Amino acid sequence: MSKKKEDKQKHVAVVTKKSLQFFEKYINNPSPTGFEYPGQKLWLDYLKPYIDESFIDNYGTAVGVINPKADFKVVIEAHADEISWFVNYITSDGLIYVIRNGGSDHQIAPSKRVNIHTDKGMVKAVFGWPAIHTRSGEKEEAPLLKNIFLDCGCTSKEEVEKLGIHVGCVITYEDEFMVLNDRYYVGRALDNRAGGFMIAEVARLLQENKVKLPFGLYIVNSVQEEIGLRGAEMIAHRIKPNVAIITDVTHDTSTPMISKITQGDLSCGKGPVVSYAPAVQTNLNKLLIETAEKNSIPFQRQASSRSTGTDTDAFAYSNGGVPSALISLPLRYMHTTVEMIHKEDVDNVISLIYHSLLNIKKDHDFTYSK
Repeated sequence: MSKKKEDKQKHVAVVTKKSLQFFEKYINNPSPTGFEYPGQKLWLDYLKPYIDESFIDNYGTAVGVINPKADFKVVIEAHADEISWFVNYITSDGLIYVIRNGGSDHQIAPSKRVNIHTDKGMVKAVFGWPAIHTRSGEKEEAPLLKNIFLDCGCTSKEEVEKLGIHVGCVITYEDEFMVLNDRYYVGRALDNRAGGFMIAEVARLLQENKVKLPFGLYIVNSVQEEIGLRGAEMIAHRIKPNVAIITDVTHDTSTPMISKITQGDLSCGKGPVVSYAPAVQTNLNKLLIETAEKNSIPFQRQASSRSTGTDTDAFAYSNGGVPSALISLPLRYMHTTVEMIHKEDVDNVISLIYHSLLNIKKDHDFTYSK
């Protein structure tokens, strides 16, 4: 065995068999932007044994609280919503055209199976696409928002409407969770229900290890991130935290057709990603890095121009400025139905958040001049 392999510290798993069962159920449950509640209920049911109290705001952001009477408040946060589609137009012959709800990728839509959410229940449909035999011409037409369409097996608009489908019904892909090569978790909506799972696991570790925090901890699963960080914006003003640690996904740039020059050099399996950006408070970021180094947690670094594009921005610029930092989970194939994350990265993000909380003191001062 090489010296390098001998020196590599053995990975200690954090996610349990019971945790993984919840994670699979949580990922498979649809949670489209604006319609997150069923997933939020699942999440809170899992979280409740590890917290003192909980609440859900007017738009569906779910919050679990430990030490709710404490004056100093620390947030750990993820977002709950997934990209989806809206029914936008039903043709006279029963086909359905769509618009985005969040950053849905039109290029992956053809031949995908979907669920149309109606008051009468789920209606199955498919994104149709003309057969290769029928496509001709010098320039083949690519999938575009204007030409992708749903077929639910109906032959008229009236038949579609009898199923309960109307303009505004939300549509999600039906692809489900799996474990690939005993190394990767794969599924739709790992962006960012993986984050919600990880912060719930932090609460579990705190309870199981009988940790008594010197501050109030708010475990926040925000809504509507995919359309502009809206849930985080609302809940930040309600909680008024003193510190916020956000977790979201970021791009694994080791796969084809991604430029490391513009996107950075990040890979699944190499640990959580610590971000540098104007919204990231430097002293809080240093605490995260020192925690990772002290606890032998591997980590990577990423720089973001102007904004992080995550809920970090919403928390950082709320309430006169809240010291905020971002811990990202490397992910392959974002906004597809086969998003991939490494099992060890999930464990290590949980560990980094957990140990960082242990290093935050009551009334911790993160200001630059003391």
